[in-house]
Amino acid sequence: MLKSTALCPCQSGLYYGECCGQYHQQANAPSAEALMRSRYCAFVLCDIDYIIRTTAPAQQDLLDAKALGEWAQTTQWSGLEIVQNQTALSPKTTPVQHSRVAFNAFFMQQNQRQVHHENSLFVKIDGVWYFVDPTVPLPSNKQPCLCGSGKKFKHCCRGFLT
Repeated sequence: MLKSTALCPCQSGLYYGECCGQYHQQANAPSAEALMRSRYCAFVLCDIDYIIRTTAPAQQDLLDAKALGEWAQTTQWSGLEIVQNQTALSPKTTPVQHSRVAFNAFFMQQNQRQVHHENSLFVKIDGVWYFVDPTVPLPSNKQPCLCGSGKKFKHCCRGFLT
């Protein structure tokens, strides 16, 4: 566990205790970007329970905790850069809000700095932000959306994943 007085690995410039640490201790992230940063930090700290808990509830049982843990433990993370944060992708009148965060996560592999670029989708369900994982099976277009909006998948989250 990281001391609360250490600088947060998400590179916000804040101390861990006033940044991602509070979210790792059960507080809800106030924005998609804050959730993205806290998930990066969780990978750095190998906090796989947090990674699973902050994935869309309909996807949590589909995640491979062992594989996630092995990947986190064997990856030497070296930095995070938020490239773009698109908030309010969906109308405020809908019960579920969508946001997209583009980022670069830097890591070392064979003594060379590598970059993982991702443009991630986040959904706010009942006041809580979650990550939508595109690597696990998604609903078919005619099935209910995984975010619980009541819409079919093709008329909701699918449009934000393309």
